[in-house]
Amino acid sequence: MKLKFSPVWCLMLAAGAAQAQHPQSCPRELPAQTRCYSGQDAHGAFYWTAIPPQWNGVLVVHSHGGPSLKTPTPTTPVPDLERFAVVVKEGYAWTSSSYRHAGYGVRDAAEDTDSARAQFWKEFGRPRRTLLHGQSWGGNVAAKTAELYGRDADGKPVYDGVILTSGVLSGGSLAYDFRADLRAVYQYYCRNLPAPDEPQYPLWQGLAAQDPLSGREVAARLESCTGLSRADAQRTPEQRRALKNILAVTRIPPATLGAHLNWATATFRDVTLRQFKGLNPFSNIGVVYRGSDDDAALNRDVPRFAASSAGVRALAEDSDLTGHLTVPTLTMHAIDDPTVFVEAETVFHDTVVAAGADSLLVQSFTDEHEHSKLATPQYATLLQAMMAWVEQGKRPSPASLAADCEQFATRYGEGCRFVPSYVPRPFTARTYPRVKPAP
Repeated sequence: MKLKFSPVWCLMLAAGAAQAQHPQSCPRELPAQTRCYSGQDAHGAFYWTAIPPQWNGVLVVHSHGGPSLKTPTPTTPVPDLERFAVVVKEGYAWTSSSYRHAGYGVRDAAEDTDSARAQFWKEFGRPRRTLLHGQSWGGNVAAKTAELYGRDADGKPVYDGVILTSGVLSGGSLAYDFRADLRAVYQYYCRNLPAPDEPQYPLWQGLAAQDPLSGREVAARLESCTGLSRADAQRTPEQRRALKNILAVTRIPPATLGAHLNWATATFRDVTLRQFKGLNPFSNIGVVYRGSDDDAALNRDVPRFAASSAGVRALAEDSDLTGHLTVPTLTMHAIDDPTVFVEAETVFHDTVVAAGADSLLVQSFTDEHEHSKLATPQYATLLQAMMAWVEQGKRPSPASLAADCEQFATRYGEGCRFVPSYVPRPFTARTYPRVKPAP
């Protein structure tokens, strides 16, 4: 929908300082008479707030996914407000930050997320309860927010509960290894990023520093090499072989191969050159690739690159999680998530167990094939279960979530897809183990 903005925006953008929230028109997905506000914090991040007409006194602070390489704008938080309108429909207030800059930076995004929370408290008073929700990469951001800003100066909880959906919960040190593998394996078979007659650069960098290659142009090179969008019968023998081998070796679904290659190029450049000032956190040294039509040749000739200790340290400090939960935490993940593989939940579980905080964690799984938005009734279920856990001490289980979801299925006209018995495989089922330098 087209949103109209208050004329104070031009003053806010020029001011470069935190600004009070100003009323805005709400997206049509929200209930009638919902009040919407927007503002900008001291770091330049934009935030949006929605308060339903029958507010239950509970605030949900949302961390959106990404990282997007587009410069944040005043409307950046709006698509997630529309996508997760169920939060407001269920009577919860919502606030979310655009984050201060384009690209990677979990700690920056975590600070911006908590800034949106603080601004809400300042403008509207401290709610009865405050929950934290992170989606996709925002799951990493929200989990880091809880670690860094979960307690006030007196040691009291700022957030009462945390909900992480489709989350990048393996931390950056592990989450992007499979994309580093894709970058190397793709170049072995396709040899067009860069092409032989173009300036060469280290593949861990994603793209050359000043390379103007757009996402559309990267997709065109992928298409040229693999015929990805065509029926198999329309591909050349060379395209058929390249695509079959790339998919088999990297274990990436065909539907998201293009997206993952874009992340392994443009986003890798943002991570390594802008965020970490030329440090390399990615390595495929010692990785033994399997599944191709000639593994011996692939492992002999595939491009290799080694991470630096400083790069590994930088990525770990920015995004890895400690597992030291302090409040109830619920996760939900599609078993066949094509973007953030469900095995990331195994890493999070093991990290939390190692920290001795597993009594505060309940993980749930669904038999969906989606990433960005799962079935609406399931989010309503998580919110209800979290409130019962926080206020009544009723720790949910995967089975109770599946049972409780049915009441919301009728309300929202969508089925519930929880699979209570599911346990994800080890992380190495989807990624190749490797040895990196110690941070």
